[in-house]
Formats: sequence, structure tokens, C-alpha cells
Amino acid sequence: MSETAGSRERGTGNSGTPGAGQQSPVASDQSSRTGDWRLATDGFRSVVFDCDSTLVAIEGIDELAGAKIEEVRRLTDLAMEGAIALEEVYGRRLAIIDPVRAQVEAIGRAYVEALVADAREVVAALLWLGKEVRVISGGLRPPVEAVARVLGIEPGKVAAVDIMFEADGRYRDFERDSPLARSGGKPEVLARWELPRPALLVGDGATDLEGRSAVDCFAAFMGVAHRPAVAAGADVVLSAPTLAPVLALASSTDERERLARSEWAALLARGDALLSDPAA
Repeated sequence: MSETAGSRERGTGNSGTPGAGQQSPVASDQSSRTGDWRLATDGFRSVVFDCDSTLVAIEGIDELAGAKIEEVRRLTDLAMEGAIALEEVYGRRLAIIDPVRAQVEAIGRAYVEALVADAREVVAALLWLGKEVRVISGGLRPPVEAVARVLGIEPGKVAAVDIMFEADGRYRDFERDSPLARSGGKPEVLARWELPRPALLVGDGATDLEGRSAVDCFAAFMGVAHRPAVAAGADVVLSAPTLAPVLALASSTDERERLARSEWAALLARGDALLSDPAA
């Protein structure tokens, strides 16, 4: 699989201005032409990941759908491509599936088994560097928390949509007032978090692209599912089926020196190679 690091020039919008001495994470004209991310940033203090098709190689709602997969997947794809608003499909999908508690818990285990290549190592390295690492997802909170827990990310640093069950485990409802159950919700949550800046968002869907206004850089992870409209609007496009390039993208010059002397040296080198050479 190939990797492209195509930076696109953008205004700062709602993302704020880098502090004194910090290179702007917004790409310059030169980096936009050459695709050289090194000219665009000297690392990020915060890294926020989407979950489905980013940290994990599956879509949880599709896995939950079972025999109703085709009907549910059609709605999911339309929402992720931005063809229809998320709020139009969220409740419809759950009503179609009508899941029980045990099924939702099983998705958490499926997430852990389907972690994208290098996800554990990249998150561990980012935490070791002292970066703020969070997960933001329009998926259901129990399974998203399950994968975050395995990655060492605290529940308080996870945003997802809660689901409620009856005492016997039957589905009752979902968190209808969650911003993440509708279009435009991710920027609201990101802004509310008041992340240390500059901040990098990594995701694959239209709702992640919406979050670009609340961070300093959006990296479209296309290593699981390629969504042309999302890739077209991203600052950086990551096409290889591994998260190793995120570590290279997020690390400052000083942090790269520390990593080069650590157990993550090879991971950093692999991420660098994928960012530098689309054919790697």
C-alpha cells in the first residue's frame, strides 16, 4: 500500500494561532507543492483519533448489524461520505439492529482484535512523549472505551455515544442529545476539550473532516477505507494500512531525538519512510 503526505494550504479558522517559537502546523505553499510535511510543522502537543476505520479496521455498527448488514452499511457509507446527515441515520440504524447488551459488549472485543497495525505502539509512544492523546467517535461508548482502555487511554479522554438497555439487556435507547450523534458534533466536542495546541486529528470520515475547524491539522487515514471526499479536504492523507506515520507526523525535532534512542526508533523510521516516499 502507498502513503501520501499531501499538505494543503488552509487558513487558521477557529484553530487559533501557534505560540511564539512554534512553527505553524498549517502547510505553506512550498510544502503544499512538494508534499513535504516537514516544512509544515514541528510536531503536535495533542493527537486525537477517530475509532472505527482508524484505530480499528472495522466499523462497529456494521459488525453489530449481523444479518442486517447490507441495509445498515448503506446508511453508514452515505453518512461517512457526507451524502446524508449523521442524525438522519443514527437512530434508524440502531432501530433496525435492535441490539442486546451482550452484542454491544462483543463489539468491544472485536475492536481489540481488529486494531490497525501499529496502533498500540503509536499510542504508547505518544503517551511516553507526554502528548495529550484522546479518542473521539460517533460509535457506541462501551466498545470505544474498551479499545481505548487496551491502548492506555483513560475513559475521561474518550468521547462517544452512550447506549441504554433495559434490565434484561434489551436495547432501550441511545444518547440522543450527544453532539456525536449528529453532523457538526465533533468540532463542538473538540472545542470543549480545550486541547493543548497545536492539535492533530486523525480520522477517516466526513464527521472527522468537520472537526478540522477545531484543530490545527486533519490527517485523513485512508488505510482501511478510502473516502475521496474526505481525502480531498484533508491537510495530510495517510494511505498505508498502519498508524506508524502518525508518530512521525506528531513528533517535534526534540521528540524525534528521544524516540531515536528508544524502543520506538524502528517505528519512527517506518513512519518517516511512509511519509517521505509514497511508494514505500
